[in-house]
Amino acid sequence: MKPNSISEKALHLLQLWNGGDRLRLFKADLLEEGSFDEAVKGCNGVFHVAASMEFDANANENIVSYVRSNIIDPAIKGTENLLKSCLKSKTVKRVVFTSSISTITAKDSNGNWRSVVDESCQTTIDPVLNAKASGWVYVLSKLLTEEAAFKFANENAIDLVSVITTTVAGPFLTTTIPSSIQVLLSPITGDPKYLSILSAVKARMGSIALVHIEDICSAHIFLMEHDRAEGKYICCACSSPMYELINHLAQENPSLDIQRLEAGEKSTKLPEISSRKLKDLGFTYKHGIEDITHQTITACVDYGFLKI
Repeated sequence: MKPNSISEKALHLLQLWNGGDRLRLFKADLLEEGSFDEAVKGCNGVFHVAASMEFDANANENIVSYVRSNIIDPAIKGTENLLKSCLKSKTVKRVVFTSSISTITAKDSNGNWRSVVDESCQTTIDPVLNAKASGWVYVLSKLLTEEAAFKFANENAIDLVSVITTTVAGPFLTTTIPSSIQVLLSPITGDPKYLSILSAVKARMGSIALVHIEDICSAHIFLMEHDRAEGKYICCACSSPMYELINHLAQENPSLDIQRLEAGEKSTKLPEISSRKLKDLGFTYKHGIEDITHQTITACVDYGFLKI
């Protein structure tokens, strides 16, 4: 955690903790080399889940330069600093890096839909920069940070495994609604910022890929412990066409004001977002789309974030 932020950001979580001294918190700053030395000292495995959630930028001039210097470079430096601490520890055997489906595209180089989307279908930088679709800053940051992480790991013989998360939803412990849930529920809330991000995801992937928070956490642990885990793994319990997702949200509570779409996409054959590589290692998902939408809406209602 960053200095002076423990009381502000973690106090409510600490109040829920009942595991005694099994939890230790360290003050650290990703941008300060050596800051994580003490935190990873003696550890066998490290999960790197921190990431900037900047979706867009508002710089008036030279926006690409601004994004590079203020968002991407700090993200890369922070990741490299953590990996340097892992290298220095001499005890860390594996690092599991949290990536994002934003690093993947369902379209080939000609702009056509692929039949199956797997870990090899990486987004390239130029289309992201040229289009600057909603959420492009986050896409670029995750793409370049993951690339830098694997480069550093390969050069320094660090065992790095990447979990490519899809849209994560379900119950949450934070005091604010996680960004991924705000994106997922944007057809309900009508928030133009998050609705445009959801539309951009649909444009890039053809459908909305989902995973329950419990499954994504289990996948991280599974890949940390599995002897044969290597490279990248898409973690996707299901992928849903936009109209189908909206129908699930509407069925969950018919009184909600759902922004519906035209049903024309029903006739379109959409790409399969494949989690086969992860499943072939033996991982199984416990939650499908019904669980995900039900538990997400229930949590938002219980916390008072969503009114029905």
